Amino acid sequence: MALPVILFFMETSSELNGIGIALTQAGKPFEAIAVFDKAISLDKDNPVLYLNKGLSEQKAGNYEAAAGCFEKAIELRSDFSDAWAALGLVYYEAGQLETAKRCYARALEGERESETLNNLGVVYFNQARYEDARRCFEEAAALSPFFYDALYNLRDACAELNDFQAAAEAERLLKLGATPR
Repeated sequence: MALPVILFFMETSSELNGIGIALTQAGKPFEAIAVFDKAISLDKDNPVLYLNKGLSEQKAGNYEAAAGCFEKAIELRSDFSDAWAALGLVYYEAGQLETAKRCYARALEGERESETLNNLGVVYFNQARYEDARRCFEEAAALSPFFYDALYNLRDACAELNDFQAAAEAERLLKLGATPR
């Protein structure tokens, strides 16, 4: 696959990174992967490039390649929360819940992000660990008050715990204006 003509004028990995992100967001992950490869050839020790290439690989359905990119980003920067969270999602999608849980927990050591908390809660929910799931969903909702997925999942966890008052409150918040993301 030929790289877009604009790439011949790009000289820095940072500029290429921006183009790769734009291509991924535009639904062109294969083109983005080629751009990230070029950026990585210029800056082999930049963990952000590997993270972004991994996200493109994931979007293209190349989960093994995505995991390899996220692992390389983590090798370069062991405390890279975004890479840990992305790797957790790959393992979750592969049905490896324990490994996904460890990755999410590692991501949360660095940054308490609502998306990662929600994803960890989903792992706990799928393991029928409803109280742990509830705590994750509550914290995710506290960090992002109208995070639709967290509120939706909180409602379900509370229902599983027979706490119908809390489930009704989560449902009320959903109706107040939480929008799916």
